Amino acid sequence: MMNKIPVIAIFDVGKTNKKIFLFDEHYRIVYEKSARFLETSDEDGFACENIDSLRLSVFESLNEVLRDARFDIRAINFTTYGASLVYVDENGKPLAPLYNYLKPFPGKLQEEFYSKYGGCEALSLTTASPCSGSLNSGLQLYRIKYEQPELYEKIKYALHLPQFMSSLITGKFYSDITSIGCHTHLWNFEKNDYHDWVRKENLDKKLAPVFPSDEVSKSCFMGRDYLVGVGLHDSSAALIPYLINFKEPFILLSTGTWCISLNPFNHAPLTQDEVSNNCLCYLSFKGNPVKASRLFAGYEHEQQMRRIAEHFHTNISVCRNMIFDVEIVEKLKAKHKENISFEQRDLNEFENVEEAYHQLMMDITAQQCISTNHVLQKGITTKIFVDGGFGKNNIYMNLLALSFSEIEVYAASMAQATALGTAMAIHQHWNKHPLPNDIIDLKYYSALNEMHR
Repeated sequence: MMNKIPVIAIFDVGKTNKKIFLFDEHYRIVYEKSARFLETSDEDGFACENIDSLRLSVFESLNEVLRDARFDIRAINFTTYGASLVYVDENGKPLAPLYNYLKPFPGKLQEEFYSKYGGCEALSLTTASPCSGSLNSGLQLYRIKYEQPELYEKIKYALHLPQFMSSLITGKFYSDITSIGCHTHLWNFEKNDYHDWVRKENLDKKLAPVFPSDEVSKSCFMGRDYLVGVGLHDSSAALIPYLINFKEPFILLSTGTWCISLNPFNHAPLTQDEVSNNCLCYLSFKGNPVKASRLFAGYEHEQQMRRIAEHFHTNISVCRNMIFDVEIVEKLKAKHKENISFEQRDLNEFENVEEAYHQLMMDITAQQCISTNHVLQKGITTKIFVDGGFGKNNIYMNLLALSFSEIEVYAASMAQATALGTAMAIHQHWNKHPLPNDIIDLKYYSALNEMHR
């Protein structure tokens, strides 16, 4: 009879793709499956996640891997995008749609809220959350209280999405610090507790007890016992493999649609200047503040790359595969001394697609340096790890290394960092092996344009 492989099952729910992974005890992916669901609409006709499809998908996926004779599932954990609440009754049944964090927040209600609780500026500082409407998930619950009082009365708990998914298996209702501490307006970073406004509005009574991010609940599902994590916010989960593998002060520059510079070693309180420059704090899975800055650079890159390709009648793959040319960079520096965003530039100024794309990456990197410097600690930060799409961009990485010449700059890659971090968070409970120290693949970029393995 074949020996079953001990594994942990991780559900990784993004806005677009929903995935289940099985990791073995050495954190190798031994099974992976993706799903995509059609969005539904809330009562106002605004697009939102289909919570029923998501719930059914968890059970179907779990049943499928439970029936697979190759695997012995020891534990289960969850990670999802943030700023999303599921309102459940005492039986855990959702009472309302999973409202979209992009849904516009009513201006009048927002004005009343900030006038009642000290203003946007003061609240942003204490909660380490820029004022962002529905992206501040605490305001979503506040909105329910005043716009849908009948629904509010029926709510037993408002669960962030990772904790709702965990409750589907455990039947237990908890909150988690990585979700509470992620631009929610709920958490007072100075007092390390819910903000006073939460208690004054009695919203804390709708928030489930906090459960440690690195602990597990014992749960029975389909007649078998499992260890189940409480679920993690995706940005905090992606940081875990780096925190485990590196002890010297570093910044993780997580690149995608948003480019987020995460500094888990910068414990200085947020300043008003930082908040106004799109800085915030996350909470790590150990409950420690992680100062971060955000830049919408991935989105800008996609838009402008298409504009370049159309202008020069070429395919965008030409841009994606382009190699860094220091001579082009020096020529462009001499020619374009003004510091403006690329969308303001006239493409007729460039002789060819190589020049135009190098200028785009120079402009994006200049913006990135400003953003990263908001959280970087000069003389303390020793390394910058670039994860995600831009880490594979040869021009971006060389320009970043030139800009941060006193710091070691690496392109870092690993298979499914968010899911991996979610598995590692509860390592001690299911895995008898030591945590691996070779799961992150690093490429070093020097300021002299020399690349080493």
